[in-house]
Amino acid sequence: MPIFSLPSKYGMGSFGLEGYKFVDFLVRAKQSLWQILPLVQTGFGNSPYSSVCSTSLNPYFISVETLKEEGLLTEAELKFAESDKKYIDYAEIFSVRYPLLRKAFARFDTSEARFSRFVKSGESLDYALFMSIKYASGQKPFYEWEEGLKKRDSGALQAFMNDYEQEILFWQFVQYKAKQQWLTLKQYANKRGIVIMGDMPLYVALDSVDVWKNPELFKLDQNYIPKKVAGVPPDYFCEDGQLWGNPVYDYKVHQADNFNWWTERLKQALSIFDLVRIDHFRGLDRYFEVDSDKENAKVGEWIDVPSKELFDRIHTEIDRERIIAEDLGIIDDSVRELLKYTGYPGMKILSFAFNGEENNLYLPKNIEENSVCYTGTHDNDTLKGLIEKFSDWDKNNLIRGVESCLIDADLKADTSTVDGLIDAIIELGCNSKANTFILPMQDVLHLDSDYRINEPGVVSEGNWAIRFKDGDFSVKVSNRLKELTKKYQR
Repeated sequence: MPIFSLPSKYGMGSFGLEGYKFVDFLVRAKQSLWQILPLVQTGFGNSPYSSVCSTSLNPYFISVETLKEEGLLTEAELKFAESDKKYIDYAEIFSVRYPLLRKAFARFDTSEARFSRFVKSGESLDYALFMSIKYASGQKPFYEWEEGLKKRDSGALQAFMNDYEQEILFWQFVQYKAKQQWLTLKQYANKRGIVIMGDMPLYVALDSVDVWKNPELFKLDQNYIPKKVAGVPPDYFCEDGQLWGNPVYDYKVHQADNFNWWTERLKQALSIFDLVRIDHFRGLDRYFEVDSDKENAKVGEWIDVPSKELFDRIHTEIDRERIIAEDLGIIDDSVRELLKYTGYPGMKILSFAFNGEENNLYLPKNIEENSVCYTGTHDNDTLKGLIEKFSDWDKNNLIRGVESCLIDADLKADTSTVDGLIDAIIELGCNSKANTFILPMQDVLHLDSDYRINEPGVVSEGNWAIRFKDGDFSVKVSNRLKELTKKYQR
């Protein structure tokens, strides 16, 4: 359940009341884990896998209701922020939310002791500088800023800080409030037995604090323009491959620095989450890079990563028990060996399982204990959407596959309807050997493609924009989850 999808009358979910209500729902349903998408501030396209700063928290997730309770906003101002649209309207959120945050900042006592310590720590200074310069430059990407600011000349940065002190303080306030609200919500969940699994994107965006601060860690030219960009080659889902456009890492430099950047990044993620899923784990074994002037990912090159050295270094400071690997996509023996080497559990996706192949790795009978089983991920259609779009051949394959697995598991279920098939697949996941089984709320609620979170490789207003309603998390739904949990002793 992404934070942005939580029910809210303010256009999108937040770290406020809706988060606490969802935790209460999970407690009633006897659940023990809540997986979320990255919490970072998003940029163009609204993807949480492309952020202005990999250590930021999204200002949109700050609860305006909480700010009102603190005396920083008024009831009338909150009314201004209300929106009941079916999907998140990011343009509207942008035009409404930042003016509200600036009003709250204008009323905030910046001499408050905890805020002063936060500012002094320098934790969000680079982020605040980056955002302030970006706004002052008319939203230009950092590689188009004036030379001194682009190259982080200390004199140029100090002069800018002198001129824009309040603006920089505003962006620090934004991160301070976001972190304060998130950690309070997380503590509430933890105290009630709910573990939070966060998500760490493999790559960072080009126009980001990460690249601006550490350009030497990426394959860039002298003007900070990428020589190579990340993607994946053509596959069953995308005939042109996927051209993500993120700058790729220069692992020779990372190696020379003893992989400190990676280690610190994971430590930071684990400071705000209980568990972390590493996105696109295969890219830490070998990654696919494409010349930056290409229009698609049809032609590129696989590059080896010094992965064992990388993880040996990470594990000197990171508890490997707190990490899982998103090992989907083009997986070969080398990736499987790396997964085994790290000891991380991988992911098993049931919506990939029933294609008629007896040796399909995602079939329930082939799922091993050290794994996390899902019905689907944020990049897949919902189970209902998938089944409704299937050809007769695919649907018959699915039914036969599910029925065969039910027999193997000595389970009974009605597979004559779409809803019955969804319930049967969920039961097979519950019954699997996987140590952890995670259900997208869309599948719990039997929702269709309108509730698909993201369609990879497609720029769509529907991506990252789904919203749930208060009534979705009913006692009936929590009781159903509770029964399944008890039945399968999960």
